[in-house]
Amino acid sequence: MISIKEVSKQTGVTVRTLRHYDHIDLLKPSGKTDGGHRLYGEYEIRKLQSIQFLKTLRFSLQDIKRLLADENDDWYNQLQKQLNYCLQEKQKIEQVEHLLRGLMNEFILKGKNDIIHLQKLIRLYETNTAQKEQFLTEKFNKEERALLDLLPNMNQGDPDTVEWIALLAQLEKHMAKGIAADEVQSIIRRMLEKEKATFGTNQAFSDKIWEIRKSQEASAQAGFYPLDPEVLQFIEEAADYHDKHKTDAQNNY
Repeated sequence: MISIKEVSKQTGVTVRTLRHYDHIDLLKPSGKTDGGHRLYGEYEIRKLQSIQFLKTLRFSLQDIKRLLADENDDWYNQLQKQLNYCLQEKQKIEQVEHLLRGLMNEFILKGKNDIIHLQKLIRLYETNTAQKEQFLTEKFNKEERALLDLLPNMNQGDPDTVEWIALLAQLEKHMAKGIAADEVQSIIRRMLEKEKATFGTNQAFSDKIWEIRKSQEASAQAGFYPLDPEVLQFIEEAADYHDKHKTDAQNNY
């Protein structure tokens, strides 16, 4: 039999917590001294260890009390329920992480956070996954669906996505100079290089992505990051200019 202070010293559980456990009938002391001080035995120490273990699994004190009160209770099912809860929480945290990354990348791209645009992004990120998957399944075949995973994702922080964001930000910065500007053509050239490196010679897939991109409704259904129509038109015209002058240079050669 040891005192409550000794239990606290051995286990790291505060005296106040032990008194609370006693008050809610979760962990009663095995006895008391003549002076009224709580005493604990080996059984109570083991039970306290079980309580601490279950708390690390995020069981509530009420659930712990019920589990420890009935040794025949189905621990497996209770652990399964707790696992399901943790998986749901993990999914929520990942969704918040993706949202935060998207908003941070939005700031990098635009140089500011516009509240109206942020609200649109939040609605986009909350779009029903089943609806998005149905749309993509209807638009792309099995081979193309595999290529979709290679697209840059505004909600991620991988190097490829970061470079795409940087290229878009630079392009918007130089749009006023016109499609023929050296700075613009340098950016477009790098974009086309990245596109070819990612999708190879699958021009049909690239064209399909671009057609969806140019439609705000289709782009939202696909879950793509919304780009301003003016930016999309500028990219298209700058890319056409690049291809035309590249062809002319090859013909002259």
